[in-house]
Amino acid sequence: MITAPNADPGQHDPPDYSQVQSSPEFTELRCAHRSFAFPLTLAFVLWYLGYVLLSSYAGDFMATRVAGHLNVALVLGIAQFVTTFLIAWWYSRHAAARLDPRAQAIKARLEGATAAPQTPAPQTPAPQTAARQAGAAQADAPGDGPEQTGVQEAGA
Repeated sequence: MITAPNADPGQHDPPDYSQVQSSPEFTELRCAHRSFAFPLTLAFVLWYLGYVLLSSYAGDFMATRVAGHLNVALVLGIAQFVTTFLIAWWYSRHAAARLDPRAQAIKARLEGATAAPQTPAPQTPAPQTAARQAGAAQADAPGDGPEQTGVQEAGA
């Protein structure tokens, strides 16, 4: 039987989220996110709408051949995919460098402020673990055969 680990059985008061939101650290985090995400989102939406509008109203331009059978529409369409992946990669780097450390600092401060002092529980093996260890020791003993389970295998 698998059970979820009980990381902290102690009593906790929930953090005061309005106080966290009004803190200077959270304001800096929100500003760092918005100053990157909003302009980039706006630029990409305009780039996408420009592509759609060109496809709808500038068919002759989009049909212009660039090389062989490649036309402007195909090149710009592939560029949409390329810019999507570049933006995702760029945001991932930005988040790892500037957002995640700030978010972790806020989280650590909250967890430190709300964590109740705990006394460590004595470390005793769970009954299943003790039984497994005993079974492993018996299985290593010479002369023992396969464990008898009482379950008949199919075709036996």
